Amino acid sequence: MCGIVGYIGENAAKDILLQGLKNLEYRGYDSAGVALNDNETTSVYKAQGKLDNLCSLLNRVQLKPSARGIGHIRWATHGAATETNAHPHKSNDGKLVLVHNGIIENFRELRQELEKQGFRFYSQTDTETAVHLIDREYKKCGNLEQAVINAVALLKGAFAFCIMHDDEPDKIIAVRKNAPLLVGLGNNENMIASDVPALIGKVNRIIYLEDNEIAIVHRCFVEVKNFAGDVVEKKIENLAFEPELISKRGYAHFMLKEINEQPSIIRRQLAEYFTDNGEIKLGNIDLMALMQAVDKIEIVACGSSLHAAMTAKYMIEELAHIPVMVESASEYIYKYNLTDDKTLVIGISQSGETADTITALKQAKQKNAKILVLTNREDSSIVRYADFVLPLKAGIEVSVAATKSYTAQLMLLYLLALKLAQMRLGMNDKLRKLKEELFEVPAKIEQVLCQTNLIKTCAEKYAKAQDYIFIGRGISYPSVMEGALKLKEISYINANAYTAGELKHGPIALVDEKMPVVAVLTKDNLLYDKMISNCQEVKARKGKIIAVTNDAAHQDMFDDIILLPKSSSELMPLLIAPALQLLAYYTALSLGREVDQPRNLAKSVTVE
Repeated sequence: MCGIVGYIGENAAKDILLQGLKNLEYRGYDSAGVALNDNETTSVYKAQGKLDNLCSLLNRVQLKPSARGIGHIRWATHGAATETNAHPHKSNDGKLVLVHNGIIENFRELRQELEKQGFRFYSQTDTETAVHLIDREYKKCGNLEQAVINAVALLKGAFAFCIMHDDEPDKIIAVRKNAPLLVGLGNNENMIASDVPALIGKVNRIIYLEDNEIAIVHRCFVEVKNFAGDVVEKKIENLAFEPELISKRGYAHFMLKEINEQPSIIRRQLAEYFTDNGEIKLGNIDLMALMQAVDKIEIVACGSSLHAAMTAKYMIEELAHIPVMVESASEYIYKYNLTDDKTLVIGISQSGETADTITALKQAKQKNAKILVLTNREDSSIVRYADFVLPLKAGIEVSVAATKSYTAQLMLLYLLALKLAQMRLGMNDKLRKLKEELFEVPAKIEQVLCQTNLIKTCAEKYAKAQDYIFIGRGISYPSVMEGALKLKEISYINANAYTAGELKHGPIALVDEKMPVVAVLTKDNLLYDKMISNCQEVKARKGKIIAVTNDAAHQDMFDDIILLPKSSSELMPLLIAPALQLLAYYTALSLGREVDQPRNLAKSVTVE
């Protein structure tokens, strides 16, 4: 969940590390640090808070020229967000330094053992255990590579390490187990990073490390071995990302830019997944053969991806008549599941590095289930466990809050549902109409985005509210869950989502004249009249109603209206999403929040 950058070469390591970390800020973090080596000694600099604090510190000190270094931005898992707990961590003699992503599960036992052996600990982190463990092994064998191999054999959990030692100044060692890490190849310089953006603009070739692999990274060459010490031949791939992909392009925030990218992304998906004669083609997946081998579908995901999965359940069950179970991946991995060789398990992850979802797919694969993955990153870890992959084609998403990746997930899941329905039940008027309407979605989202000023005014009106309630029914219910999540994530306002029919079974006790209630109403939905009744219940208790609807009637009932274009109720989630994203964005903006990097959150959740 953190960011790692390493550099060895001929240029100033400080500048390269800081730029790499800057490109990883979107992942979310609470402290930052670098270790710089001048070929004799290593100096460590750390700061609590944002990367700017570290930059200010480095500008105040006299630095020796350094062409080797490692850097880190930390999202706290063990120990508070303090300078002491920030990375890098170093050995007691100061010669060995290390940065770490992931969680070491057996750190308590190892720490007790190491303390008995005389090692002194200064932080509350699990990471410091790895530093002293590797240092202990180094003092036994005098070889950094072998010391790392010996130490990782004793560690349990997930970890990506970058390691330097003063006595071996010609190398950085990188280690991967259940946490992403890659090596960037340059000319007389090489880099290490936890994600591609750290390398953009610096190198154009990369090596993806697999689990249980170690890279010995020198200035002019890289050698990769497995944990047994055997050399592994690695494929060198071209880096396709351009610096422009992590530019705001004039927008105030990445989130706003990414909200506005949604129409073009969906147009791209329609071009990618429809043939010239109007048929849906899901990559190289033979859906007919696949579905003959399965009798049920399970979808596992987390966060916004889970809400997309819940929407897919409505679509697949209603249109294709296939039973679908949706489960939070963090729950799936700790419960008994009926997954078997007749199950299609769909894993959804924007980053492709979501630890809970990856673990769930590993377990499903052990039960011989078929695995389909939807991800925005075709180069990510989750792809390695998939039988089939559907790329979102959304482009890199920098803001921590998911926006364009969420609607891209929805669109792909709609295409899957329609394809399954046509395959199982044949083409009918409803399916034909929905397919035609899909091509209207980008223009309709643009209509929603044209209401920016109205939504901004609405957001500012209720920005001081301490609580929100979101209500919806049927296929709109996951949409209100996603809307409430967005508001919580970036404005820090407590927002709860309910199926509207459940409001009277308890939550309505919260409604008063200070409570904004966001109600999503779809005109052609059979539940529309019921939603009107639920809104009347809110008004009877003096609640303030913000209606998100495709119907202009009943305006006297609502305090504010966000009017959506006419659309089939099945496709409304694609239009509801940008409206509620903008509501959250302008609420957070009004409150002065850090929109792209909200507190306590990370973009890529690589720990369980």
